[in-house]
Amino acid sequence: MRLHKSRFVPLAIFALAVFAAGCGEVNSTIDKAQACLEAPKIVTELGTQVTKLTGDPQAMDKALDDAAAKLNDVADKAANTTIKEASDDLAKTLSGISVTNANEALDAAQKVATDSAAYVEKVTKACTG
Repeated sequence: MRLHKSRFVPLAIFALAVFAAGCGEVNSTIDKAQACLEAPKIVTELGTQVTKLTGDPQAMDKALDDAAAKLNDVADKAANTTIKEASDDLAKTLSGISVTNANEALDAAQKVATDSAAYVEKVTKACTG
């Protein structure tokens, strides 16, 4: 029995398309464990940055916006509703903070610390529950 390569080409293309579609779906959401790792990491990094940037309002404003974008990304991909909502809420808060001078930078640092602590508490409950 002789096999023809031409018969396998359409099958290979079909298999590749199915595999690629499946991978797209997997990558479009993150599981609870991954969200439980990513979300607190973003907030921890932001806390470190904000502490260092109290004397640089422009850099702090950018760090807040960057963290908000990362949290929005986690929220968009999170399969867990609690993590999704908490990430959305903190992202909105961070996006709403405007830092244009040193006084606002200090106020922002306090707000980030307070809101981040509440966020981590929500995420921790969602991740351990």
